Amino acid sequence: MSGRALQTLIALVVAGIWGAGLGLAHLRGDMWFIDRVEATMTDLRTVIRGQKPAPDVVTIVAIDDEAVSQTGSYPLARAKLAELIDAIAALKPKVIGVDTLLIDPGPAEGDQRLVQSLAKAPVVLAAAAVFPQGQQRTQNDAADPLSGVPDAERFLLPLPAFGDVAATGVVNVSTDRNGTPRLVPMLFKSGGDIEASFPLRVVSIAKGVEPAVEPGRLLLGDEIIRTDIGQGLPLSFYGTRGSISTISAADVLAGKLPRESIENRIVVIGTTVTGGGDVFPTPFDPVLPGVEVVSTAITHLMSGGALIRDHTVRLVDAGFAAALPVILVSLLAWRRNAIGLIAALCVVLAWFALNLAAFFNGVWLSAAVPLVAAIPPALAFGATQLWIGRRRAQHFAEQSKLLQQVQAPGLGNWLARNPDFLAAPVRQDAAVVFVDLSGFTGLSETLGPNATRELLNGFYQLVDEEVAASSGSITSFMGDGAMILFGLPASRPDDALNAAHCCVGLCDRTRAWLDALPEAVSSRIGFKVGAHFGTIVASRLGSGTRQQITATGDTVNVASRLMEVAASNGAELALSEEILRAAGENADPFKSGVLRGPLETQIRGRAGSIAIWLWRGKASDSARGQIEMSK
Repeated sequence: MSGRALQTLIALVVAGIWGAGLGLAHLRGDMWFIDRVEATMTDLRTVIRGQKPAPDVVTIVAIDDEAVSQTGSYPLARAKLAELIDAIAALKPKVIGVDTLLIDPGPAEGDQRLVQSLAKAPVVLAAAAVFPQGQQRTQNDAADPLSGVPDAERFLLPLPAFGDVAATGVVNVSTDRNGTPRLVPMLFKSGGDIEASFPLRVVSIAKGVEPAVEPGRLLLGDEIIRTDIGQGLPLSFYGTRGSISTISAADVLAGKLPRESIENRIVVIGTTVTGGGDVFPTPFDPVLPGVEVVSTAITHLMSGGALIRDHTVRLVDAGFAAALPVILVSLLAWRRNAIGLIAALCVVLAWFALNLAAFFNGVWLSAAVPLVAAIPPALAFGATQLWIGRRRAQHFAEQSKLLQQVQAPGLGNWLARNPDFLAAPVRQDAAVVFVDLSGFTGLSETLGPNATRELLNGFYQLVDEEVAASSGSITSFMGDGAMILFGLPASRPDDALNAAHCCVGLCDRTRAWLDALPEAVSSRIGFKVGAHFGTIVASRLGSGTRQQITATGDTVNVASRLMEVAASNGAELALSEEILRAAGENADPFKSGVLRGPLETQIRGRAGSIAIWLWRGKASDSARGQIEMSK
């Protein structure tokens, strides 16, 4: 298995384990650390869905500012509350819910008056659960229908006089970390006592059935209520305050109570007075009254419309949490470029569209759990690939730099940009220059390896500098010499002129370099240069793993042999007439030193003779070049 495949496999396994672990925690309800993310995403989806009309089954009688002003007291006096209940009961509602805690005794006459009113109508009174450190939950057990039910320290129940003549239900709701009600638990327990929630008690009386409890659901006769962990009913808010039909208690006490708003309906009496404190932030309203929250739950139980989030939905969430990170990492590994990134983004958008569609249809799929499962592995894998890519780029840059050191300057860059350069041999005109140190082999035997290396490095450096200044390319260093081309990667009109300039520069620089060496060294070595212009065959030579750019052909052979001609004639440089003709009258050999020629000369290993010119530098380069004509 390749290194890349192994990296991808490890990333997929880690992503799958991470997602599966989060999915398992979500199934158990242990995802409190991402509640804020889920709350924000839920609010966003709710706002996108928009407000909707509430089913017309509940009427709220609000103890509002007008009612308090009219009665002159807050909380409402027990006698006034009794009067309110009597007026509502006279119009035959299904049930009256009183969302006010009646846990402290009041004036005896008022309490007695309220007891009489409660005894005449089907009424549910509010109770409260007290938790020492927030809401407590028991161990989850899928076989236990009470698994996860909120475990209270105690219940605050209505006074026994009231509780004896009316039903009770717990009004606590479950809020997220932002304080928004998300669930209404249908059951509460404290020790061995079990209490139904206020909405469940109201609806059971309205329907005339006793609720049955099963794991993940409640049964109200033939109706099935799907619940979340701890028998919680998810809330789906209808809109701002007043979305559920609301009547002021002041109008009821004044006899302005329309029959159609009460008869055969559920009526909930609750406080909406300014400063009453019983308010909650929701996606549509930052201060929705608590009575409207419990009325929303009652409406869900009566007419449906609650968000569905039960064990089955959580299983789907867990599946997304396990699958989404694996899919994203796979796509990023499949195409480690913009295509893979776009494909991964499309998958995320498709998942979000599916999540949104499910939410609009009442199914509360988690948005936070799959995102938290998918984003860290995808980012980690992407960041790792970027890091590996950067390391690879650095490696290639180092290789390119090394290539520049080994290959001809300029040719390495060209080859990096054009990998197919000289994949097939190319015939073209070029100027070829050879330079070589004479007597160096014998000298190296006495200098030793370190001194020989330093001496060669000095020579190579001056050759490299002079060639680069003349726009040439060193195709290779050969021991104590070098082969130089003018015409790669492409031919130019001034190749011969540049080559002639380079030849003179090499002679002058090498002569000065030798003069700077110790006498014992400089006296034993010399140099020679040959140059020719003509057709070459440029190609790559070598195996598939190691190739070198070079040139071959008669032009190369002639240029190499001209070094011998220069040495045998006591010259520093031998140039063919072809290169001088191509360079023109402005070439450097005509301007400095002494140029002799043309001479008809035999070239070893080649039939016939060619015309050559010999050049040697003068002691002073300030003197104008001299030309000696041969007859």
